[in-house]
Amino acid sequence: MSQKRRKSKKNKRKNLLINILAGFLILLSLALIFNSKIRDIFMILNTNKYQVSQVTKENIEKNQETEGNFDFNSVKALSSEAVLSAQWNSQQLPVIGGIAIPELEMNLPIFKGLDNVNLFYGAGTMKANQVMGEGNYSLASHRIFTGNNADKKLFSPLARAEKGMKIYLTDKEKVYTYEIDEVKIVTPDRVDLIEDREGINEITLVTCEDANAAERIIVKGNWIETKSYSDTPSNILDAFNKPYKQFYE
Repeated sequence: MSQKRRKSKKNKRKNLLINILAGFLILLSLALIFNSKIRDIFMILNTNKYQVSQVTKENIEKNQETEGNFDFNSVKALSSEAVLSAQWNSQQLPVIGGIAIPELEMNLPIFKGLDNVNLFYGAGTMKANQVMGEGNYSLASHRIFTGNNADKKLFSPLARAEKGMKIYLTDKEKVYTYEIDEVKIVTPDRVDLIEDREGINEITLVTCEDANAAERIIVKGNWIETKSYSDTPSNILDAFNKPYKQFYE
């Protein structure tokens, strides 16, 4: 092979590497510029994927058998980097039901436990062996402070919760109705608020009040009634079928 041909081949490889590197830098720059938008797209796509309307009753029953993580200290702050990195892992998250608050346009999957990925896409149960409609059914999720329609994602709508609003839970066998009777802001050490109280069936929803997670929003509701899924009015069931479309707006 002549020296001229060797030099030409070497230049082609060099140019290829330069083009690959340039392409990578462009993609990285775009990701840094639009990372909150990209994060939002992945969050919404996965929230829709795991909504209770997309999961069979049989899978919900199976997921109830998973152990779950209930270590509050293992929960990390939501970040674009964490959401994006989670997309590399092929996984099937343990959906055990759904929560809907129609007046807040909220419809989220309920996952067993507080694994970080669970809280990227829905609400996580805060105690092992919780049963819908019994005791103090406690759920936690993130509040979003940046990005497109941030106030509509995950538990962000709880900042607009008011006394008298209805909260619906379902495991696709039954639908459990609660009515909000208290909304307050507390310090993170108030774990007593998720403990069971004798003779009282209630729900407690927990999210951050501020971006620094210095305080928590607590939404409490009293259990009103339980109906079979098949006997539940269609307007309530429709609340569990409402997909998120914020990234189209």
